[in-house]
Amino acid sequence: MSGGVDSSVAAFLLQREGYDCAGAMMKLFDGDGSCCSLDDAEDARAVAQRLGMPFYVFNFTDAFEASVTARFIDAYRRGRTPNPCIDCNRFVKFEKFLHRAEELDRTCIATGHYARIEQNANGRFLLKKGRDANKDQSYVLYAMTQRQLSRTLFPLGTLTKDAVRKLAAQAGFINAKKRDSQDICFAPDGDYAGFIEQRTNGTQRSGDFTDTEGRVLGKHRGLIHYTVGQRKGLGISAPHPLFVCALDVENNNVILGKSEELFSKTLTADEINLIPFDALPSPMRVTAKIRYSHTPQPATVRQTDNDQLHVEFDQPQRAITPGQAVVLYDGDTVIGGGTICG
Repeated sequence: MSGGVDSSVAAFLLQREGYDCAGAMMKLFDGDGSCCSLDDAEDARAVAQRLGMPFYVFNFTDAFEASVTARFIDAYRRGRTPNPCIDCNRFVKFEKFLHRAEELDRTCIATGHYARIEQNANGRFLLKKGRDANKDQSYVLYAMTQRQLSRTLFPLGTLTKDAVRKLAAQAGFINAKKRDSQDICFAPDGDYAGFIEQRTNGTQRSGDFTDTEGRVLGKHRGLIHYTVGQRKGLGISAPHPLFVCALDVENNNVILGKSEELFSKTLTADEINLIPFDALPSPMRVTAKIRYSHTPQPATVRQTDNDQLHVEFDQPQRAITPGQAVVLYDGDTVIGGGTICG
């Protein structure tokens, strides 16, 4: 229970179905942020109290530091743009949290994610999109394992956000109209570079802006300030708009180009996870998302190694960004995905 309306209604629905529920919040980091705050904890505790269920706060700050923030900083320093919410789900929420629940003899965990879990005729657990297309969160859940899927419930998977808020109001929850958090919890102001500089004592090297032909266009402030597709904040005067096309970590250069130079048809992904099967037996037609807000696009995927996928889109895609996740779908079923590495 995060203190938000979604997890509160998830608890309400499960209790109404007859589950013996306990509420729990994860303390993920020390400091102010957009989640895990005292206000959020009090909201979650108030809902749990209203439902008559015990409430716990689990301290996972060490795990979050090692598996999320440290990986986030390392990825940015290697010229990647990571999605820390995926790492939090992968290594903390559906791993550490599930393990803690098992230690407390709880049979499963539940969250307020908008996604669905089903079991097929072969006994394999499948992850599916939430019914509310505007709230579907299957993208950030693609790394869930069979064990995790088998021990997880998503009570909101068939509901819309409006329906969830109405249920919260009917139940008398104090957070029924609470605003959704859109921020990364450890950098609620969106200043990721500032967070990294603070954590690394500001040890960022300036370097050259170059065009795609290698001509020097100016000086940049350090690679962590830039991501593929970025236009604003470059400080470069040119006769046409310039965008970040790539980050050359080896030479500490930021490569700029025109908008049309951002398009590509192929990508490679590692750190892969597949859900309906352990490996892709042959090339497969899918739709693929290259970022959370991306509309899935037709593509062909093939597995080139134990931990590598090659995806070729039917049409070129804009700003395929190393560090982001590519997630593959067959209709509304998540096939799996991985971290874009090239």
